[in-house]
Amino acid sequence: MQIYVDADACPVVGIVEKIAKKYQIPVMLLCDTNHILTSDYSEVKIIGAGADAVDFALINLCKKGDIVVTQDYGVAAMALGKGAYGIHQSGKWYTDENIDQMLMERHLNKKARRSSGKNHLKGPKKRTEEDDLRFEQSFEKQVRSLVTSQIEW
Repeated sequence: MQIYVDADACPVVGIVEKIAKKYQIPVMLLCDTNHILTSDYSEVKIIGAGADAVDFALINLCKKGDIVVTQDYGVAAMALGKGAYGIHQSGKWYTDENIDQMLMERHLNKKARRSSGKNHLKGPKKRTEEDDLRFEQSFEKQVRSLVTSQIEW
């Protein structure tokens, strides 16, 4: 098992590394050339700039049983298709049961934005300590269950 993080502007890298270190799981942070990342724990892989370059590199690397941390529903869907697990930075796990609905909502929202003529939207609301705690609890719970199931296997 390995953890892959779509690390371009990802606010939970520190939490992922803390939990990965606790369970001795390797982490790879993927980012494009527009971001500078360093880590004492994770391997950092810098991917050439380009539309979706990091996304495709991450999907090419991940395999069944890995964990992918991303806020991109499309990346999550591809990871699930490879048998990997996916989690959003909010702590919500992507599953075969919820990904289609999430993709449809993304599509409908994009369509609505295009038809309204509004191209600029406010960004996401400011991240809080509660957001970090929710992610940490959800992430650790799932990692613990995956590690336990591998030991029993």
